[in-house]
Amino acid sequence: MKKLFLIFSVVALIGCTEDIDTSNRYVFKEQTAMGYLKKHAEDYSTYVDLLYKIPVSSVSKTTVGQLLSARGHYTIFAPTNEAIQDYLDTLVVNEVIPEASWDAFPNEATRDSIEKVIVLNSVIDSGDDYNAYEIGSFPTTQDAEIPIPNMYDRKLSIHYNDETNEDILVNNCAIDENNRDIPVINGFIHAVKKVIAPSNNTLATLFTNIKRDNIEGYHVMALLVHAVGLIDSLQAYRDEVYEELYLAGMIPDENFTYKGYAPRHRYFGFTCFAETDEFWSQTLGKPALDITVEDVREYVAGLGVYPDAVDDDDYENENNLLNRFVTYHFLPERLATDRLVLHYNEKGNNPTTRELGVAMCEYYTTMGKRRLMKLYESRESRGVYINRFPLIDNGRHGTYHEIGCDPGKEGIKVGEPNLEGENNVRNGIIYPIDKLLVYDEDTRNSMGKSRIRFDVTNMWPEFMNNDIRVSEITDERHLRVSIPNDTQYPYLDDLRISEDTYFIYWTARGWGWSNYLGDEVNIQGNLDVTMRLPPVPRYGTYELRFACQNGGEMGNRGIFQFYWGSDLGHLAPMGIPLDLQIGSQYRSTKAGYFPSNIGWVVDTDDDDYNIDVDKIMRNNGFMKGPEIYIAGSPGGTITARNSNICSRRIIITQQMDPDKTYYLRFKTCLDDPKREYYVDYLEFCPKEVYDNPETPEDIW
Repeated sequence: MKKLFLIFSVVALIGCTEDIDTSNRYVFKEQTAMGYLKKHAEDYSTYVDLLYKIPVSSVSKTTVGQLLSARGHYTIFAPTNEAIQDYLDTLVVNEVIPEASWDAFPNEATRDSIEKVIVLNSVIDSGDDYNAYEIGSFPTTQDAEIPIPNMYDRKLSIHYNDETNEDILVNNCAIDENNRDIPVINGFIHAVKKVIAPSNNTLATLFTNIKRDNIEGYHVMALLVHAVGLIDSLQAYRDEVYEELYLAGMIPDENFTYKGYAPRHRYFGFTCFAETDEFWSQTLGKPALDITVEDVREYVAGLGVYPDAVDDDDYENENNLLNRFVTYHFLPERLATDRLVLHYNEKGNNPTTRELGVAMCEYYTTMGKRRLMKLYESRESRGVYINRFPLIDNGRHGTYHEIGCDPGKEGIKVGEPNLEGENNVRNGIIYPIDKLLVYDEDTRNSMGKSRIRFDVTNMWPEFMNNDIRVSEITDERHLRVSIPNDTQYPYLDDLRISEDTYFIYWTARGWGWSNYLGDEVNIQGNLDVTMRLPPVPRYGTYELRFACQNGGEMGNRGIFQFYWGSDLGHLAPMGIPLDLQIGSQYRSTKAGYFPSNIGWVVDTDDDDYNIDVDKIMRNNGFMKGPEIYIAGSPGGTITARNSNICSRRIIITQQMDPDKTYYLRFKTCLDDPKREYYVDYLEFCPKEVYDNPETPEDIW
């Protein structure tokens, strides 16, 4: 069993050093990828043989070699003969085979698995809609992933190392500096000096191996994960029930009425922010491998950060002190480096040059006892931080950039993940941190004094785990995603979707829509949906705001009764039905446009007048859109605040408890299945912010 387990996890550790002649590489512009590789058989003969052996899928007899001989857009990270031989050497070291020979495999199944690892991880098929990837089109964020997965269904990360000539690594495999961007008819070839073979393990297996083999780096975190019972959860990788239903056609692949495509998989993923062993060794004053679970428990208990938690040895209880400490380090979604904080149409952002605009943040709900975690990034922070609360220039004529940060509010900087070898697991990423991460009273109070804005899709981890949320792949399947309703399959854990409800997600990138981060959720049919809301940070009175833009075709928006409460089976109706036909300036109906009479007027140079307009709109239950983002694609000049189709609706003002779970339900009031329920983002705003006589809520 050990040998079979290692088949999917071994990665070559020895780089090749051969120099490949590139003097004639541009002669082969009119050759296919296979033509080029065969022409250079002295360097790629083993790889060529493998390409002609491995089928493109389990249901096809076509080999990858035949595929690369045809038209298409392929990115090939081609391992040299020496790289493949080095990989066989690592299989010997890891006791998969007794000697570095293709004849040494114990059986055909083992050999076939290794051959598939080499071949399928080396090719990205961009399909008909996208070009192959040359170096210039790689993601520029450190350790970000190429959007399109390889043929092994793994996304490959790009790392830039400026200290050596081999400054570009794909999954820790150096791309040959003299043999990259080789153009062929059907794509680009990049020679690599190692076999790309990411681990097929899960995050649970990684932590288990670290604990068992006393591997330093995250040994203390591995002990804690086992102690609090997280290991079973971190084993999850793919929903096999959904997989079978989809393949059997029980999940409709395409919603023909509303032109959306169902997700092909339902993957699980995790992000861990872990104090390093070096941190623990320095903090507790003993070697990391000598640190025990009890050492950490005593240390955290001594800090008094979880005064209402139970301090006993029942670590798997979510109310246990150690459990609360450990689970706050985990998010139930896998976030690559460029997905921690998303950027698109915020004011001043330039996606082309990657120059950041105004400060941005995302709020995520942690595992275990549900709590908020803020991930923040600004031009001034020079990186992503956890729970950072800086001073922002947020006046009516401010810049919304950092102007300082009080001591104790700096947060924790997120380090670069180690994606080498065994650390590159299927379902998770570990980010190193060098400060203690706790959800203490200061953090809760800082959040409780902040307006908490979250894109509605941020509430559903499945959107990030399955490359749905603002996917950079813009083919039809990724532009319009149709989420199955619950009678077909409950795809989203935090959303209930009734029968005859059609849930469509639009990435809408590049379409010029006036949405925060570009995307939106559009639900039609005889709809009835119930969403579980994120937790509030502390007890108090909050406004719950609903963002809506009133553009699009005339009269498409619907009217919905909404319900709210903590008892899922008995949610109370809240106020009069929500008429989404009403916009900031007009009510858009099938009969035409009519004044909405809620008081919207574009900002003037008179701040006192603008403040009066804001008060009139609030009295009518409305707010202008925020100043933070452009109402359209990046680079525009009209912000959501000054767009007459963007508004926020104050739908609930209630006392909320951080220890309770709240739900929001919307049910159509019209007998018209084509009417739309639209939602972009939601806001929790504490009374201390919206009703503060000394410091009024900012316009951002």
